[in-house]
Amino acid sequence: MGKIPDGIFGGFSGRVGRVVGYNWRGEDLLRKAPRKRPKDSGTEKQLEQREKFALVMKFLTPIQDVVGVYFGNKYRSKSRFNLAVGYNLSYAIIDLVGGGFALDYSKVLLSKGGLRGMESGTVVAQPGRILELNWTDNSGQGSAAADDLVLAVVYSATQELFQIFDPAALRGEATIQLSMPTYFSGDEVQVWGTMVSADRKVAAISSYIGTAIVT
Repeated sequence: MGKIPDGIFGGFSGRVGRVVGYNWRGEDLLRKAPRKRPKDSGTEKQLEQREKFALVMKFLTPIQDVVGVYFGNKYRSKSRFNLAVGYNLSYAIIDLVGGGFALDYSKVLLSKGGLRGMESGTVVAQPGRILELNWTDNSGQGSAAADDLVLAVVYSATQELFQIFDPAALRGEATIQLSMPTYFSGDEVQVWGTMVSADRKVAAISSYIGTAIVT
C-alpha cells in the first residue's frame, strides 16, 4: 500500500497499482513495479535445475542433524548443510528415461571429512527386522581409532523415512545389529555408514553400504 505523507501534492512511498514511489537522494521518484514471475517460468535448464535442487533438499532436510554437523567444514557463508546440498546436486543425480530425475544412492554422501572411513562395509537383513552391518576393523591405520563412533543411516524410499543410529557401534567392534521399527517391515532400504571421532570433531567420508529388505 502506498503512503502520501505530505498530502496529494507531495511524494508518496510504496506501491499503487503498477507504480512504486520511492525517495532517492532527496528526490521523489516513480518507477514501474516489477511483474511477479510465474513459478514455472524460466529456461528449460533453469527449470531442470530447480527440480534437481528440490529433490536434493527434500532428501537431505530430514537428516540435517547428520549432514549439517559432519559434512566438511563451513566455507565463508556456506554452512555444512549448504555444502552437502551442493555436492549431492552435482554428483548424485541421474536422469530418468522419459524425463525427470532421481538420486543415485550409491553416490550420495552424507558426511565428509579427514577421518579414515568405513572399510568393506556390508549389510544383511536378518529375521525380526534386524539389519546386520559388518565392516573391517581398520583401527590404527592413519587416523582411525578403535573408539571411533560408527554412525549408520537407513532410508526407505517407499515411505521417504530415515532411521539414524548415532552412534550405532564403535569402529573396533566391526559388527552391529540394527533393530528397525515395525513400520519398516517389508521395505527395501538404503544404508550408509560413516565414522566419527570419539570427540565428534572429525568425520569420515560416508560409505554407501548397500540395500536390503527389512524382514
